[in-house]
Amino acid sequence: MMSHTEGEALDSQQHAVSKEGSKVTSERVALLVLSALLVAALIVIYRVSMVNMQTKESLQMLKTKYKEVQRHLNETLSRKVVPPSCLQPPEIKPNDSCLKCDKGWLQRGGKCYYFSIIISSWEESRHYCQIQGGDLVKIDSREEQTFLSKKLSDKMNYHEDRFWIGLTDSKKEGKWFWVDGSPLNTSLSFWRKPEPDNWKGENPEGEDCVRMGEKGETKDLNCWFDKSCDVPHKSICEKQAEKGFSRVMCF
Repeated sequence: MMSHTEGEALDSQQHAVSKEGSKVTSERVALLVLSALLVAALIVIYRVSMVNMQTKESLQMLKTKYKEVQRHLNETLSRKVVPPSCLQPPEIKPNDSCLKCDKGWLQRGGKCYYFSIIISSWEESRHYCQIQGGDLVKIDSREEQTFLSKKLSDKMNYHEDRFWIGLTDSKKEGKWFWVDGSPLNTSLSFWRKPEPDNWKGENPEGEDCVRMGEKGETKDLNCWFDKSCDVPHKSICEKQAEKGFSRVMCF
């Protein structure tokens, strides 16, 4: 049987072993914590290094672009621009190459044309053109007839969708006059056969006004038709183009 002294010695030995085991466990925990902190620190250092590297690359790119822009600017500034010189003072003179038409009007040569889609009688159509500063079109050449007939072939929606022009024999049957009072030049007439026929089936007074147009491609330029002036149609307005001006400057 163990004596009292031996029991105390055994308890003291067990307490020392327990205390030593607890100390070892605490050291292990501390070591693990330190290891984790070290790994975290390494990760942070790596990321910071990567950011710094990318920042350096971006700065280098910006420096390169700045040098290119500066070089280009210096080359541009180094070019000498020699201004024109003359002895005369500045002047303003008409410039035929700057002929102008109002918005919506088509310019060709020295004239402006407006293809009105308003459906109205010949007189009403003429009045509308006059309000716009012009009149119903007067055709003076084969070239003008060619130009207008081609334009109308694209603008017409169906066969009878023709346009009034400024030609009439309302004052005297068979005597055709343009809206400016000039007589029709028979060598510059473009009647579709058997026009003009003065057909009275639509109006007892006959057909005293002229419309033109042929849908699609035509074999020739003959696309004038006499028609009752009261029948509503589209129309072609015409007026002179305005001359532009150019300024000649002396330095």
